[in-house]
Amino acid sequence: MKIEDTRSMTEDELKDSLLSLKKEAFNLRFQQAIGQLENTSRMREVRRDIARVKTVMTDQRRGAQS
Repeated sequence: MKIEDTRSMTEDELKDSLLSLKKEAFNLRFQQAIGQLENTSRMREVRRDIARVKTVMTDQRRGAQS
């Protein structure tokens, strides 16, 4: 996910995206715990995507307050 894609989303789309990313992160952690995780780099990508979404949500809230 690129930052430009994230910035073009609405608040509801961002919330949905955040929820799905958190579910994916949980599933990846679970797979790692039981030894079935093959693509370990996906965990890093998901964590960074979550951070991007949260950052854009914060920026949008601060922009609305100004």
